[in-house]
Amino acid sequence: MQIAPLSLFVSATLLSLSVSAQDTATVTAIESERTEKQAELDNYTQVLDKHLSEETRLQAQLDLLRQRSAELDKEKNQALDAMNDIYRRLIDDPSLDISAAQSRYQQAVAEHKQNKEDIVMQLAAIASHRKDIEQIRVTKHTLVNTIASLNDQLSTARIERLRNEFSREGTLEVDHTINCKRTETLAACEQRGQQLGLQKATKHFIDQIFANLTEQRVVEPKRHLAGAQVQVVSSHVVGSAFSGQGNYSVNLSVTMRGDVNNSRLCSLLNLDNRYCSEYGSPLAVGYQASYPTTFSDEQLTFSNELSKSAPVVSVARMPAAPDIKTEVVPQPPKNREVELTLRSNVYDDEVFINGVSYGSTKLVVNLPTGMHDIEVRKLGYEPYKASLNLRRARTLNARLVKKPESIAAPTPKSEQTQPTNVAQPVKVVTPDRVINETVIIPAGSFKMGDLTGNGLANERPVVEKVLSHSYVMQSKEVTVAEFRRFIDSSQYVTEAEKGKGCAHYKNGEPVWEIDYNWRSPGYEQADDFPVVCVSYEDAKAYANWLSGDQGMQYRLPNEVEWEYAARGDTTSEYPWGNEIGRNQANCGWCGSEWSNKSPAPVGQFAANAYGLYDTVGNVWEWTQKRASQDDVTVRGGAWNFAPSLARVSTRLALAPDFRANYIGFRLVRER
Repeated sequence: MQIAPLSLFVSATLLSLSVSAQDTATVTAIESERTEKQAELDNYTQVLDKHLSEETRLQAQLDLLRQRSAELDKEKNQALDAMNDIYRRLIDDPSLDISAAQSRYQQAVAEHKQNKEDIVMQLAAIASHRKDIEQIRVTKHTLVNTIASLNDQLSTARIERLRNEFSREGTLEVDHTINCKRTETLAACEQRGQQLGLQKATKHFIDQIFANLTEQRVVEPKRHLAGAQVQVVSSHVVGSAFSGQGNYSVNLSVTMRGDVNNSRLCSLLNLDNRYCSEYGSPLAVGYQASYPTTFSDEQLTFSNELSKSAPVVSVARMPAAPDIKTEVVPQPPKNREVELTLRSNVYDDEVFINGVSYGSTKLVVNLPTGMHDIEVRKLGYEPYKASLNLRRARTLNARLVKKPESIAAPTPKSEQTQPTNVAQPVKVVTPDRVINETVIIPAGSFKMGDLTGNGLANERPVVEKVLSHSYVMQSKEVTVAEFRRFIDSSQYVTEAEKGKGCAHYKNGEPVWEIDYNWRSPGYEQADDFPVVCVSYEDAKAYANWLSGDQGMQYRLPNEVEWEYAARGDTTSEYPWGNEIGRNQANCGWCGSEWSNKSPAPVGQFAANAYGLYDTVGNVWEWTQKRASQDDVTVRGGAWNFAPSLARVSTRLALAPDFRANYIGFRLVRER
């Protein structure tokens, strides 16, 4: 009996909707909090602008009072001279009236005294106002870091939501009709019809997944890169029949679960691959999907042997006609694949299998059985090579050994040719020790500021800067051991030790801790950690001492010198490109073992093309302020600040007496 034709319909909607709703709620909550924090930041920006305007007004009043002071001082002296003159005349003429002269002098003295008091009060008002401005600035920096952190959380939540949406489970009923071939048995025709029906179901299931994605408009144009697949959980024949015209019709109920190559989720949402690093290797540039989004006929067989990857329940079949012999058509043998898992002891490596790049570890890949050449590479390390006869699932742990004396930064430029003006390290040797290594920064020009449009308002406009002369800069941040030598030699007391301590982040807010200072910054540190909890004046004091100790002039770099050196002859956000990556630097959520915990020992990450370490992250670095500035700028980001604030053009303004366990410094030396 022929079954009535049925159109495709969903017998059970996609499951895991509650999970998707939770994911969307998480994304919405983060977006809402980000909007709220952005509104707070905008408000503080307006408040800061008003305070700066008020400070300008107060300063103008102070200038007028000081001008008035000179005038009153002149008037007082003239009144005194006049009174002295009339006193001399009074000796010869006792009848002279001296009251007018006395009143003039008394009034001049009183006005001069009042003006001095007004100046004192004005200075106090300005000082109080500047404290308010500093507090507003610190609050703004906190909000900027919070917003950047929320952006990271939002990206992670979007990735997780997309992953869960691709992993939904559901059931479809589908019917399919085929014409039996004259040369095939009824059993073969029946099997082929069920295979094609199952393939049709998977195709529609994939279409439904993409149609129901929350960010469908973003993902759909890159559908061919998704690597979306379907796992058949179970399937059974609802009904089937042969017709007299040699057709076979089948109605299948198929329960399926979606799957996706997790490492590709970031490219689908146009996000940095670091958000997908926990899921596997990112796509290589220009990679195209090499397999279809539906199962092939061989993968969708309805044989008595259950599929290991996609189990299918036994299928009810209609009895064959008595005059037609049924037989099982033998299936061609399949190429057996086994799973290979690759791990290594480094981040941001690259795996090559038989000469083809497969991204970075941790890598899980299915390969045909047999011999395979494995190579794991990372700039600055000796490559790991192995020949593997793969017969069963294996896990391979590659251990890479660091090359000696390698300081090359992982930038595309340095991978091609070494620029002629690359700085060479210079060691400054004293009789009993080697101090902070220095490098020569060559003369040149560059564009300073936000070159990509992703920066803060104070990074604009972009300005062309020219450095006519080369200069020498310390390759690493000043360490605890170096600063201790200064303290032991000079008996200097830092502002944190004689003031109210040092600031640190607690629950997302900077707070002062009276017991924190450079010796005890709130985390365990060693001699090779960057010194922190030092103010701008503390850093200048160290520079002055080192100048006398070494017989050469040291000072803090100005902002132009710092950014030029930190860029390392690049125009990207970071010395190695426009994405922070993972474990390239020590900043919040940057994937290093120190991220959001503490600074790292100096020099743990690759240097830039000029030989400078840790210009991205680790600790903010003080720069030399201009004579017209009241505040000082720190550069470079820190271990507990978001990656977007560790760009080479990011700048934060602080009061000279501010100190925190995320701020340090390095020096330049006059040539």
